[in-house]
Amino acid sequence: MHVDLSDLAASFPDFRVGVVVAEGLTIPSERPPELDRLIATRAEAVRAAWGGRELGDIPGIKAWRLAYKAFGIKSTRYRCSVERLVKNVLAEREAPRINGFVDAYNAVSSSHVFPIGADDLDRIVGDVFFRLSRPDDTFVDMAGGEEADPADAAPKPGEVVYTDAEKVLCRRWNWRQDARSLVAPTSTRVVLTIQSLGVGDLDAALADVCGLIEGFCGGRTAVTVADAATPRAALAMP
Repeated sequence: MHVDLSDLAASFPDFRVGVVVAEGLTIPSERPPELDRLIATRAEAVRAAWGGRELGDIPGIKAWRLAYKAFGIKSTRYRCSVERLVKNVLAEREAPRINGFVDAYNAVSSSHVFPIGADDLDRIVGDVFFRLSRPDDTFVDMAGGEEADPADAAPKPGEVVYTDAEKVLCRRWNWRQDARSLVAPTSTRVVLTIQSLGVGDLDAALADVCGLIEGFCGGRTAVTVADAATPRAALAMP
């Protein structure tokens, strides 16, 4: 299995992605108390670091806003996932309670200001790609219900997407995930990505997320990094 960002290397030379494969997981359906305390402590640190600043002035967010504009996303409805997380932390809103795995990586995302996403590896087909959209791409919005906008049913031409060999896994690079491969308490194998545009310490974020995954969900992790110099890389397996 490979990760491939060849389609983006020329247009976004600063793009790097760290891919974590985690296996043998036991994912808590409810957030453990220790993780709850960790998330609260990290939220205080985020507010101490960025409180009082405009979101667009935070370097890790500014870089993604510029990247979104570069592939034609101008609407403020569409922001990268980490911007939404940091915005909620600064507003002192409680972090969403999803499950032990997702809650842990969301804490890493807001702490390090990197977009992070994850998919159930048993629902992934073939390699994974960061690339431009294609006419036959399909997407099922994880929001569902009234929150799902019919206009978001399929990627727009020229949009950056994250995919496997048969479907879009995430629209607008890292805006919203597809419903077909979400990580659930029943997941035992997961592929997770941390995405960087040259701002922040990607290696530290990777070490952090691996530590939290192993600490709260058990299992084993292995890390692969792809960038413009090595745009296609075989995924290390635990």
